[in-house]
Amino acid sequence: MLEVEIPGHRKLRLTHLVSDYNGTLACDGQLIPGLAHLIRQVSRLVEIHIVTADTFGLAKQSLHALPVELAILPPADQDRQKAAYIRRLGASRTVAIGNGRNDLYMLKDAALGICVMGDEGVYAHTMRAADVVCRCAHDALRLLLNPKRLVATLRK
Repeated sequence: MLEVEIPGHRKLRLTHLVSDYNGTLACDGQLIPGLAHLIRQVSRLVEIHIVTADTFGLAKQSLHALPVELAILPPADQDRQKAAYIRRLGASRTVAIGNGRNDLYMLKDAALGICVMGDEGVYAHTMRAADVVCRCAHDALRLLLNPKRLVATLRK
C-alpha cells in the first residue's frame, strides 16, 4: 500500500494502479523503453492492472514478464468499462493513469488520476479530469515512487 498525506487535501491510501496501455505505457503497441524497471518497482507498492483495447495486439506479448494483471477490453463503451473496472477494485484506493478519451471516467473516478502526454498526445477533456498531468509515463510512475512530489503538486 502507498499512503500519502496531502496537506489541506486528503490522505491517499492506494492499493491498486490501473493504467491504459497504448499511448500511456506503449507507443505503437511496444512498451516504452525504461518502463519495465519502473513497473517492477511500483509493483512493490501497489497491485498493477493494465486495462486496454490493445489496438496493436501486442500488450500480452509486451507485458508477459511483468508483475501486472492484463485486461483486454471488448470494443464497445471502453470508457465506461475502464471506470467500472476501477470501481470493482475500489476507486477510493486506486490511482489511474491514461491519456485517451476512453480513460476520462477512469481518471475522474479514481482517488488519484494522472494524465500523461506521450507520442499519441492527450484528449483535452481527459487532461481536465486528471488530478495531475505528467510529461510521460516515466514521470507518472516516479510520482508514486517519490510521493513527496505528489505532496508538492497537490497540497493547498
